[in-house]
Amino acid sequence: MTRRKLTAEEIELWRKVTNQAERLHPEVPQTVHPTTLPKPKPTKTPKVRIERFEVGQNALGKLARNALKPTVTESLRATPVQMDTKAFSRMKRGKLKPEGKLDLHGMRVDTAHPTLIRFILSAQASGKRLVLVVTGKGKDRDEPGPIPTPRGVLRNQVPQWLSLPPLAQAVLQVTPAHISHGGDGAYYVYLRRVR
Repeated sequence: MTRRKLTAEEIELWRKVTNQAERLHPEVPQTVHPTTLPKPKPTKTPKVRIERFEVGQNALGKLARNALKPTVTESLRATPVQMDTKAFSRMKRGKLKPEGKLDLHGMRVDTAHPTLIRFILSAQASGKRLVLVVTGKGKDRDEPGPIPTPRGVLRNQVPQWLSLPPLAQAVLQVTPAHISHGGDGAYYVYLRRVR
C-alpha cells in the first residue's frame, strides 16, 4: 500500500481539530506534529557481472564442496586416542589379536542391542581388553534419491550404542577394524580394566 500526500485542506482540517481538542495529559510537553513523511527511496540492487567463458579456457576456481555429515568411519577416525598410543597403532595395523568376537550379521536392531550390551559387559568382567564387533557393511539401497541415506543400520548404530550407558563406562576406544579383521564392516572395541 503506497502513501498518498495530504492535501492542503486536509492539513488545515487536522490543525483545527488538534487546536480544539483537549489534551489527555497536559503536563506532558506538546510535540510538533509532522506534516507528511517523505516517500522512501528504493535501493538499487547491484548488477551481477557475468564474464564470458570461451571453450578451452580454464575455469575460475574450484567449486565449494557440500558440507555433508561425515560417515561413521570418518568420525571414529577423527576422535582423539584415549588408550596407549603404541597399542593403538598396533591395533590399527591389525597386529593385536582380538580376545573376543561378536558377529551381528543378520540381526535386527531390537535383538542386536541387548546382545551387544551382554557381550561387552561380560567381556569386561572376564578381563578382556580388545574385542571385535562385526556389523557388516550393509546393503546398498534399492532407491537412489536426492537424500543420502547411510549404508547399514547396525554399522551406524553400534558406535552410538557404545557411547551411551551402560556401555560408555566399559568402553575406552572404538575404531574401525583392520582389513584383515573385517575392515569397515567391523569395529575394534578397547575395554577399560575392571577396578
